[in-house]
Formats: sequence, structure tokens, C-alpha cells
Amino acid sequence: MNTDRKALWAVRQSALPSVVRPCPDCSSTRHRPSGKIRVNANGKLLDVWLLLNCAACDRTSKVPVHERVHVSSLDPARRMAYETNEPAVVRELTMSASLAAKNGYLLDWTGTWELETRTPLYALDDPTPLKVLVGFELPVPVRVERLLVRGLGLSRTEIRRRVGDGRIHLPLALNAKRHRDFEFTIHGPGCVGTAEHSQLPGARTDVRTGLSHIGLHDTPQRLSRSATARA
Repeated sequence: MNTDRKALWAVRQSALPSVVRPCPDCSSTRHRPSGKIRVNANGKLLDVWLLLNCAACDRTSKVPVHERVHVSSLDPARRMAYETNEPAVVRELTMSASLAAKNGYLLDWTGTWELETRTPLYALDDPTPLKVLVGFELPVPVRVERLLVRGLGLSRTEIRRRVGDGRIHLPLALNAKRHRDFEFTIHGPGCVGTAEHSQLPGARTDVRTGLSHIGLHDTPQRLSRSATARA
């Protein structure tokens, strides 16, 4: 029996999150990264700020990254990245949950991700399980149920039914939010996992399979199914 049935789903970045905090000059609470980092030297001490722009009035504000740190405490490459506005570091700081917590603001992940699915041809009436690997390109908190709805193209009701009767086996709850890689398994009717689950008290045994295939290609293709979503 083939035990190598695997599929890859990737949560890809489509935008950076908005910083949610009041603007001193207007009523807006949404800020976007300006793409710049400011470094101020006072002798051997450094201050480093991430610069934001208000989404409404474009006012520039500062988020403290380092305050009064000795120059020797920063890795030279890191300091250079700050001084040259390295895009990867701007991205990292903008998405940093610890920086947000430290400075008392929230991150709005709305519209920041899309789901890319790469799956081999797989019929759900095949009893061989399909393992789906979900990888995150950015630490966006996404509800597991939403991922399955987007990835499988099924309704929430059908997803819940398949989880309930054991055809979808998850390592965490459907209503949980996840921002790190995880795996789940899809079972066809009649496989061992489904059969065992169906014998549990209260398990459903009268559910019909509504999805004949997951994916279209044996080799990775760009966005075999892509969905822009809200966290």
C-alpha cells in the first residue's frame, strides 16, 4: 500500500499587518510601516525606532525597538540592517508580536494572507490516508476551520461533518487559531482510521462523500487553489 500520499499547503504573505493604535492627529487607529527604521546615536548609546505612517493622515510615528542600548550589544550586521532600512528587518519588526506587546498595540492581520495548495490527484474513496502539511510563511493567526474551508472548497457544515466522522483527523480543535506549521490527515471511507472512529459512541455513519478529488497536479504548481482570506 502506498504510504507516501502527502500534500503541501502554504499560508503565503500578501501584505503586512496594520498596527492598531490611536493617531495623535486624527481619529484613525490604523498605521502601516513606512519601510524605514531610525537609528539615533548618543555617544556609545543607541536608540532604534520602527517608523509608521498613519493610514488616514500619513503622520509619522515611532515604535521603540531599542532604547539606550550600548553599541557593542548589537550585532554589527543587525545594526547595519537598521541603518540601511533592510526590508527583511522592517518586515520582521512589523510582524513581531513581542514588539507589539512591549509597546501596547495590536496587529490587524486582515487581508494579509492567501492559501496556496499543492496536492496530488487523490480520490476520497481511496482508503489510503492523505497527509496534508500546512506551512506558514508569516505568523498570522488563522482559524483551522477557515483553512480547511479555503483549502478543500467545502462548506463549514461539511468540514465539521467530516471531522466528526473521522474522515478529517486534526491535531487541534477546529475553532483553534494557528500561526505555526502543523499536519492533518484526510481519510477515505472504509480506511482503518475512519472505521475505528465510526465505532465510537455517537459517531456518524451516514455521511456521503461530496468531494471526489483534492487538487489537480502531481507536481507543484503556482496557486492550484489560492484564496485571499481574513484571519
